[in-house]
Amino acid sequence: MSETADAFARLSALADSASGDDLLEALAQDYIDQRRYHDLFDVRLMQSRLRLGQPLLASRTFDELPEDERDATESAYIDACREVGMLLLEAGKIHESWMYLRPLGERAEAAAVLRQLGVGDDNLQQLIDIALGEGVDPAYGFRLVLDHYGTCNAITMFEGHGGAMPAADRRRVVSVLVRHVHGELLTNVKSDIRRRDGCGDEVPIVAPHGDDERIAPLITARPELLEGGNYHIDASHLGAVVRFARSLEAGDADDERTLQLAIDLTEYGRRLDPQYQFPGEEPFAEVYPSHGHWFRAALGEEVDAALAFFRDAAESLDPAAHGSLPVEAYVVLLARCGRPAEAMRALATMLPPGTPTSGWAPSLLQLGAASGELTLLESLCRERGDLTGFAASLVEQRRG
Repeated sequence: MSETADAFARLSALADSASGDDLLEALAQDYIDQRRYHDLFDVRLMQSRLRLGQPLLASRTFDELPEDERDATESAYIDACREVGMLLLEAGKIHESWMYLRPLGERAEAAAVLRQLGVGDDNLQQLIDIALGEGVDPAYGFRLVLDHYGTCNAITMFEGHGGAMPAADRRRVVSVLVRHVHGELLTNVKSDIRRRDGCGDEVPIVAPHGDDERIAPLITARPELLEGGNYHIDASHLGAVVRFARSLEAGDADDERTLQLAIDLTEYGRRLDPQYQFPGEEPFAEVYPSHGHWFRAALGEEVDAALAFFRDAAESLDPAAHGSLPVEAYVVLLARCGRPAEAMRALATMLPPGTPTSGWAPSLLQLGAASGELTLLESLCRERGDLTGFAASLVEQRRG
């Protein structure tokens, strides 16, 4: 008897002796054993209908179900999606799995399985599509792009998609990029030193003060490394990653370490031959010195100097000519340095009402909530003709 005929015989026998649910469960286990996961999904939904007293072959939509059956039906559907989606994912059927997992929104569980899967030519693009394109684990997706397609492709991809990422995901991706580019640059600098000194790769490079994982001490001690227009990394890649790193914030030790690496990149960049120091957009026109201020302030270092630098830019650069970025940068920095009330005043006084913004800086309402200065918010909104903000401040004060 063939395997298929045997299966029909077993189900027929069960129909005479077992409950309908037992029969369907036996079929479900067969499908699991045979890795017929799409068929398993159909059986799980049939089991749900049976338990709820619904016709197994019903074609009713969710909206057509009685109100008292909708929650249980939805719960069973979600459970079936989770079971089948995870089975497909663990089997390496990445694209197929996501048809079931997407409605759940459970990224952490899917991300954990993605990271356990082997990476090969047959699934690399699928992993990137789901991890990065579907937002399951963007940092892992970018790590794969860096490892398999290189820095240039990763930077181009971030330029196109980074702005649409949630802030937390964007920071994680930028951290991966900063660490990758810093490691690449450090390796190249050390290789140059070994080449100049005529020693092999096995010889350790000892930096002044024993800090062998920073670039700045190496190039400070060996200025000839950058003489004559020499460089150790594509200058456009370096500038782009430094610019991306503005999204980093100090949080835990890993965040602070990444910011320190970003500072190290600016120390290298500002020593490059001028032909490789491409200008940025104000107030970051001098890319490396300005970002050095920014990153140090994020770590709580030289905060007053950084605020003075960006305040001067915000006050001196006309928004009509330079856009809102100089003011937004100053406002963002004030907010990140724990000065939301000052940020609120700066935004209200430096940026004329109606000026188009990038959305980078928090709004007056957000700054008012962060500072608790609702009376100030009320006053500023009145001065700017902002009825919505004015009404919100009045209501919040009455609630308080």
